[in-house]
Amino acid sequence: MNAAEFKTIIDHLKVWKKNGQRAPHKPLLILLALARIKNGQTELVLFSEIRDPLEQLLKDFGPNRQSYHPEQPFVRLINDGIWQLDRARKDIEIKNNWLIQNQIKGGFSEAVTLLLKSNQALIREAAEAILDAHFEPSMHDDILSAVGLEFDYITRIVRKRDAKFRERILSAYDHSCAVCGFNVRLGHQLVGVEAAHIKWHQAGGPDREDNGVALCSMHHKLYDRGVFTIANDKKVIVSKRAHGTYGFDDWLMRYHGKEIRHPVEKWFYPDPEYIEWNVREVFKG
Repeated sequence: MNAAEFKTIIDHLKVWKKNGQRAPHKPLLILLALARIKNGQTELVLFSEIRDPLEQLLKDFGPNRQSYHPEQPFVRLINDGIWQLDRARKDIEIKNNWLIQNQIKGGFSEAVTLLLKSNQALIREAAEAILDAHFEPSMHDDILSAVGLEFDYITRIVRKRDAKFRERILSAYDHSCAVCGFNVRLGHQLVGVEAAHIKWHQAGGPDREDNGVALCSMHHKLYDRGVFTIANDKKVIVSKRAHGTYGFDDWLMRYHGKEIRHPVEKWFYPDPEYIEWNVREVFKG
């Protein structure tokens, strides 16, 4: 396998899809595996060793679910042609306990491992592609830190998007954060206020006013991480899992149950379809 073939597989990863639901299982497992290679751990890894870190990543960066299934990508990634197990697929049961009891190991195929060992830049390129395709930019640094990947720099891949989306969203909310009203300029330049997608671009969310909201940098990051959401009644709802000390009340709880600031035109209000997606697939409940 060469670099171009590997990048093609990464770009066309076979991720489970149904009704817009997020399934970041394979992307997160690949990022964990890339970190192992970069840190010199090239041998296959026991499922029992990688299960808990992967499950925690699913909880932290995946949608809120009643249960999480790290065993699924550990076995099913074989189907993408870059992963191997130390036992034939036909003999494998996709069950947590079975994989642990039988001490099943998995990891990148030998061809991929050799390729990544000889081309460290490809590890960064693959990580960038995974992040860009499956997660909002505000989450990238947190995910890299969580999986143990460190790079001197990270390239932000620019996908084809509506270049005027940001300005339309900022204008719709009078260039102020819809949650806290933050509005600071340096000269004529607006600083720290961003256009956030409600339904992520990675999940097919459009670059339209009714799928965007202006948020300050802090509230944008908190929104993308599911720390709070905006309900259909336009009120801010803070996750029951969120807690903290300094700044928790000032940045979050003081806005809990309060309406966001209204856009300048009524047709710019967030579409209920996109709000419902965010509540279901991003908000931590």
